[in-house]
Amino acid sequence: MRTAHLIRALAADSDARKISPGRALALALIPGVVISLCLLLAFLGLRPHLIALLGEPRLLFKLCLTASLVALSGPLVLRLVKPGAAVRSRVLLLAIVPAFLAAACLVELVVVSPTLWGQELIGSNAVFCLKTIPKLAAAPLIGTLPALRQGAPEKPGLAGAAAGLFAGAIGAALYATHCPDNSPLFVAACIVWP
Repeated sequence: MRTAHLIRALAADSDARKISPGRALALALIPGVVISLCLLLAFLGLRPHLIALLGEPRLLFKLCLTASLVALSGPLVLRLVKPGAAVRSRVLLLAIVPAFLAAACLVELVVVSPTLWGQELIGSNAVFCLKTIPKLAAAPLIGTLPALRQGAPEKPGLAGAAAGLFAGAIGAALYATHCPDNSPLFVAACIVWP
């Protein structure tokens, strides 16, 4: 076999190109999120009168906070699978979420009577919440981890942790449509408690 034929044969083998990490993640998330959404709807359901309650500031805050965590952690995952990519700006953007939560907790402490702080902090579903969010996050995580192989993370452990944060945020965002506890104190306790 001539060298030119060998080169053509090797080049033909590489026609099966890898897809970009972003596309792989999007394709993996579609079934993952659909599975989690179906589990939510089949076993828990949406909170009764959810649409009518969207005017309630604490519920709207909880939904926006979890959606923000999804929106900010996804790009961090994609940045971590690119070798040499700077992640500092993504991490700083991600820090907005706990800062907003801390501010909301301070507002809650000012607005709510001190006698109700404990009740708002514990809520009525803390244990159920802590068990359910990881279950809703499992399918997105199962889809996200193989999608990371389409990139080349320099720090696979950090990329995996970011994928876990991303999947957990998706699970939390889905669960937020069911959970009747809206206090920022409860949300903060659920994040800190595990």
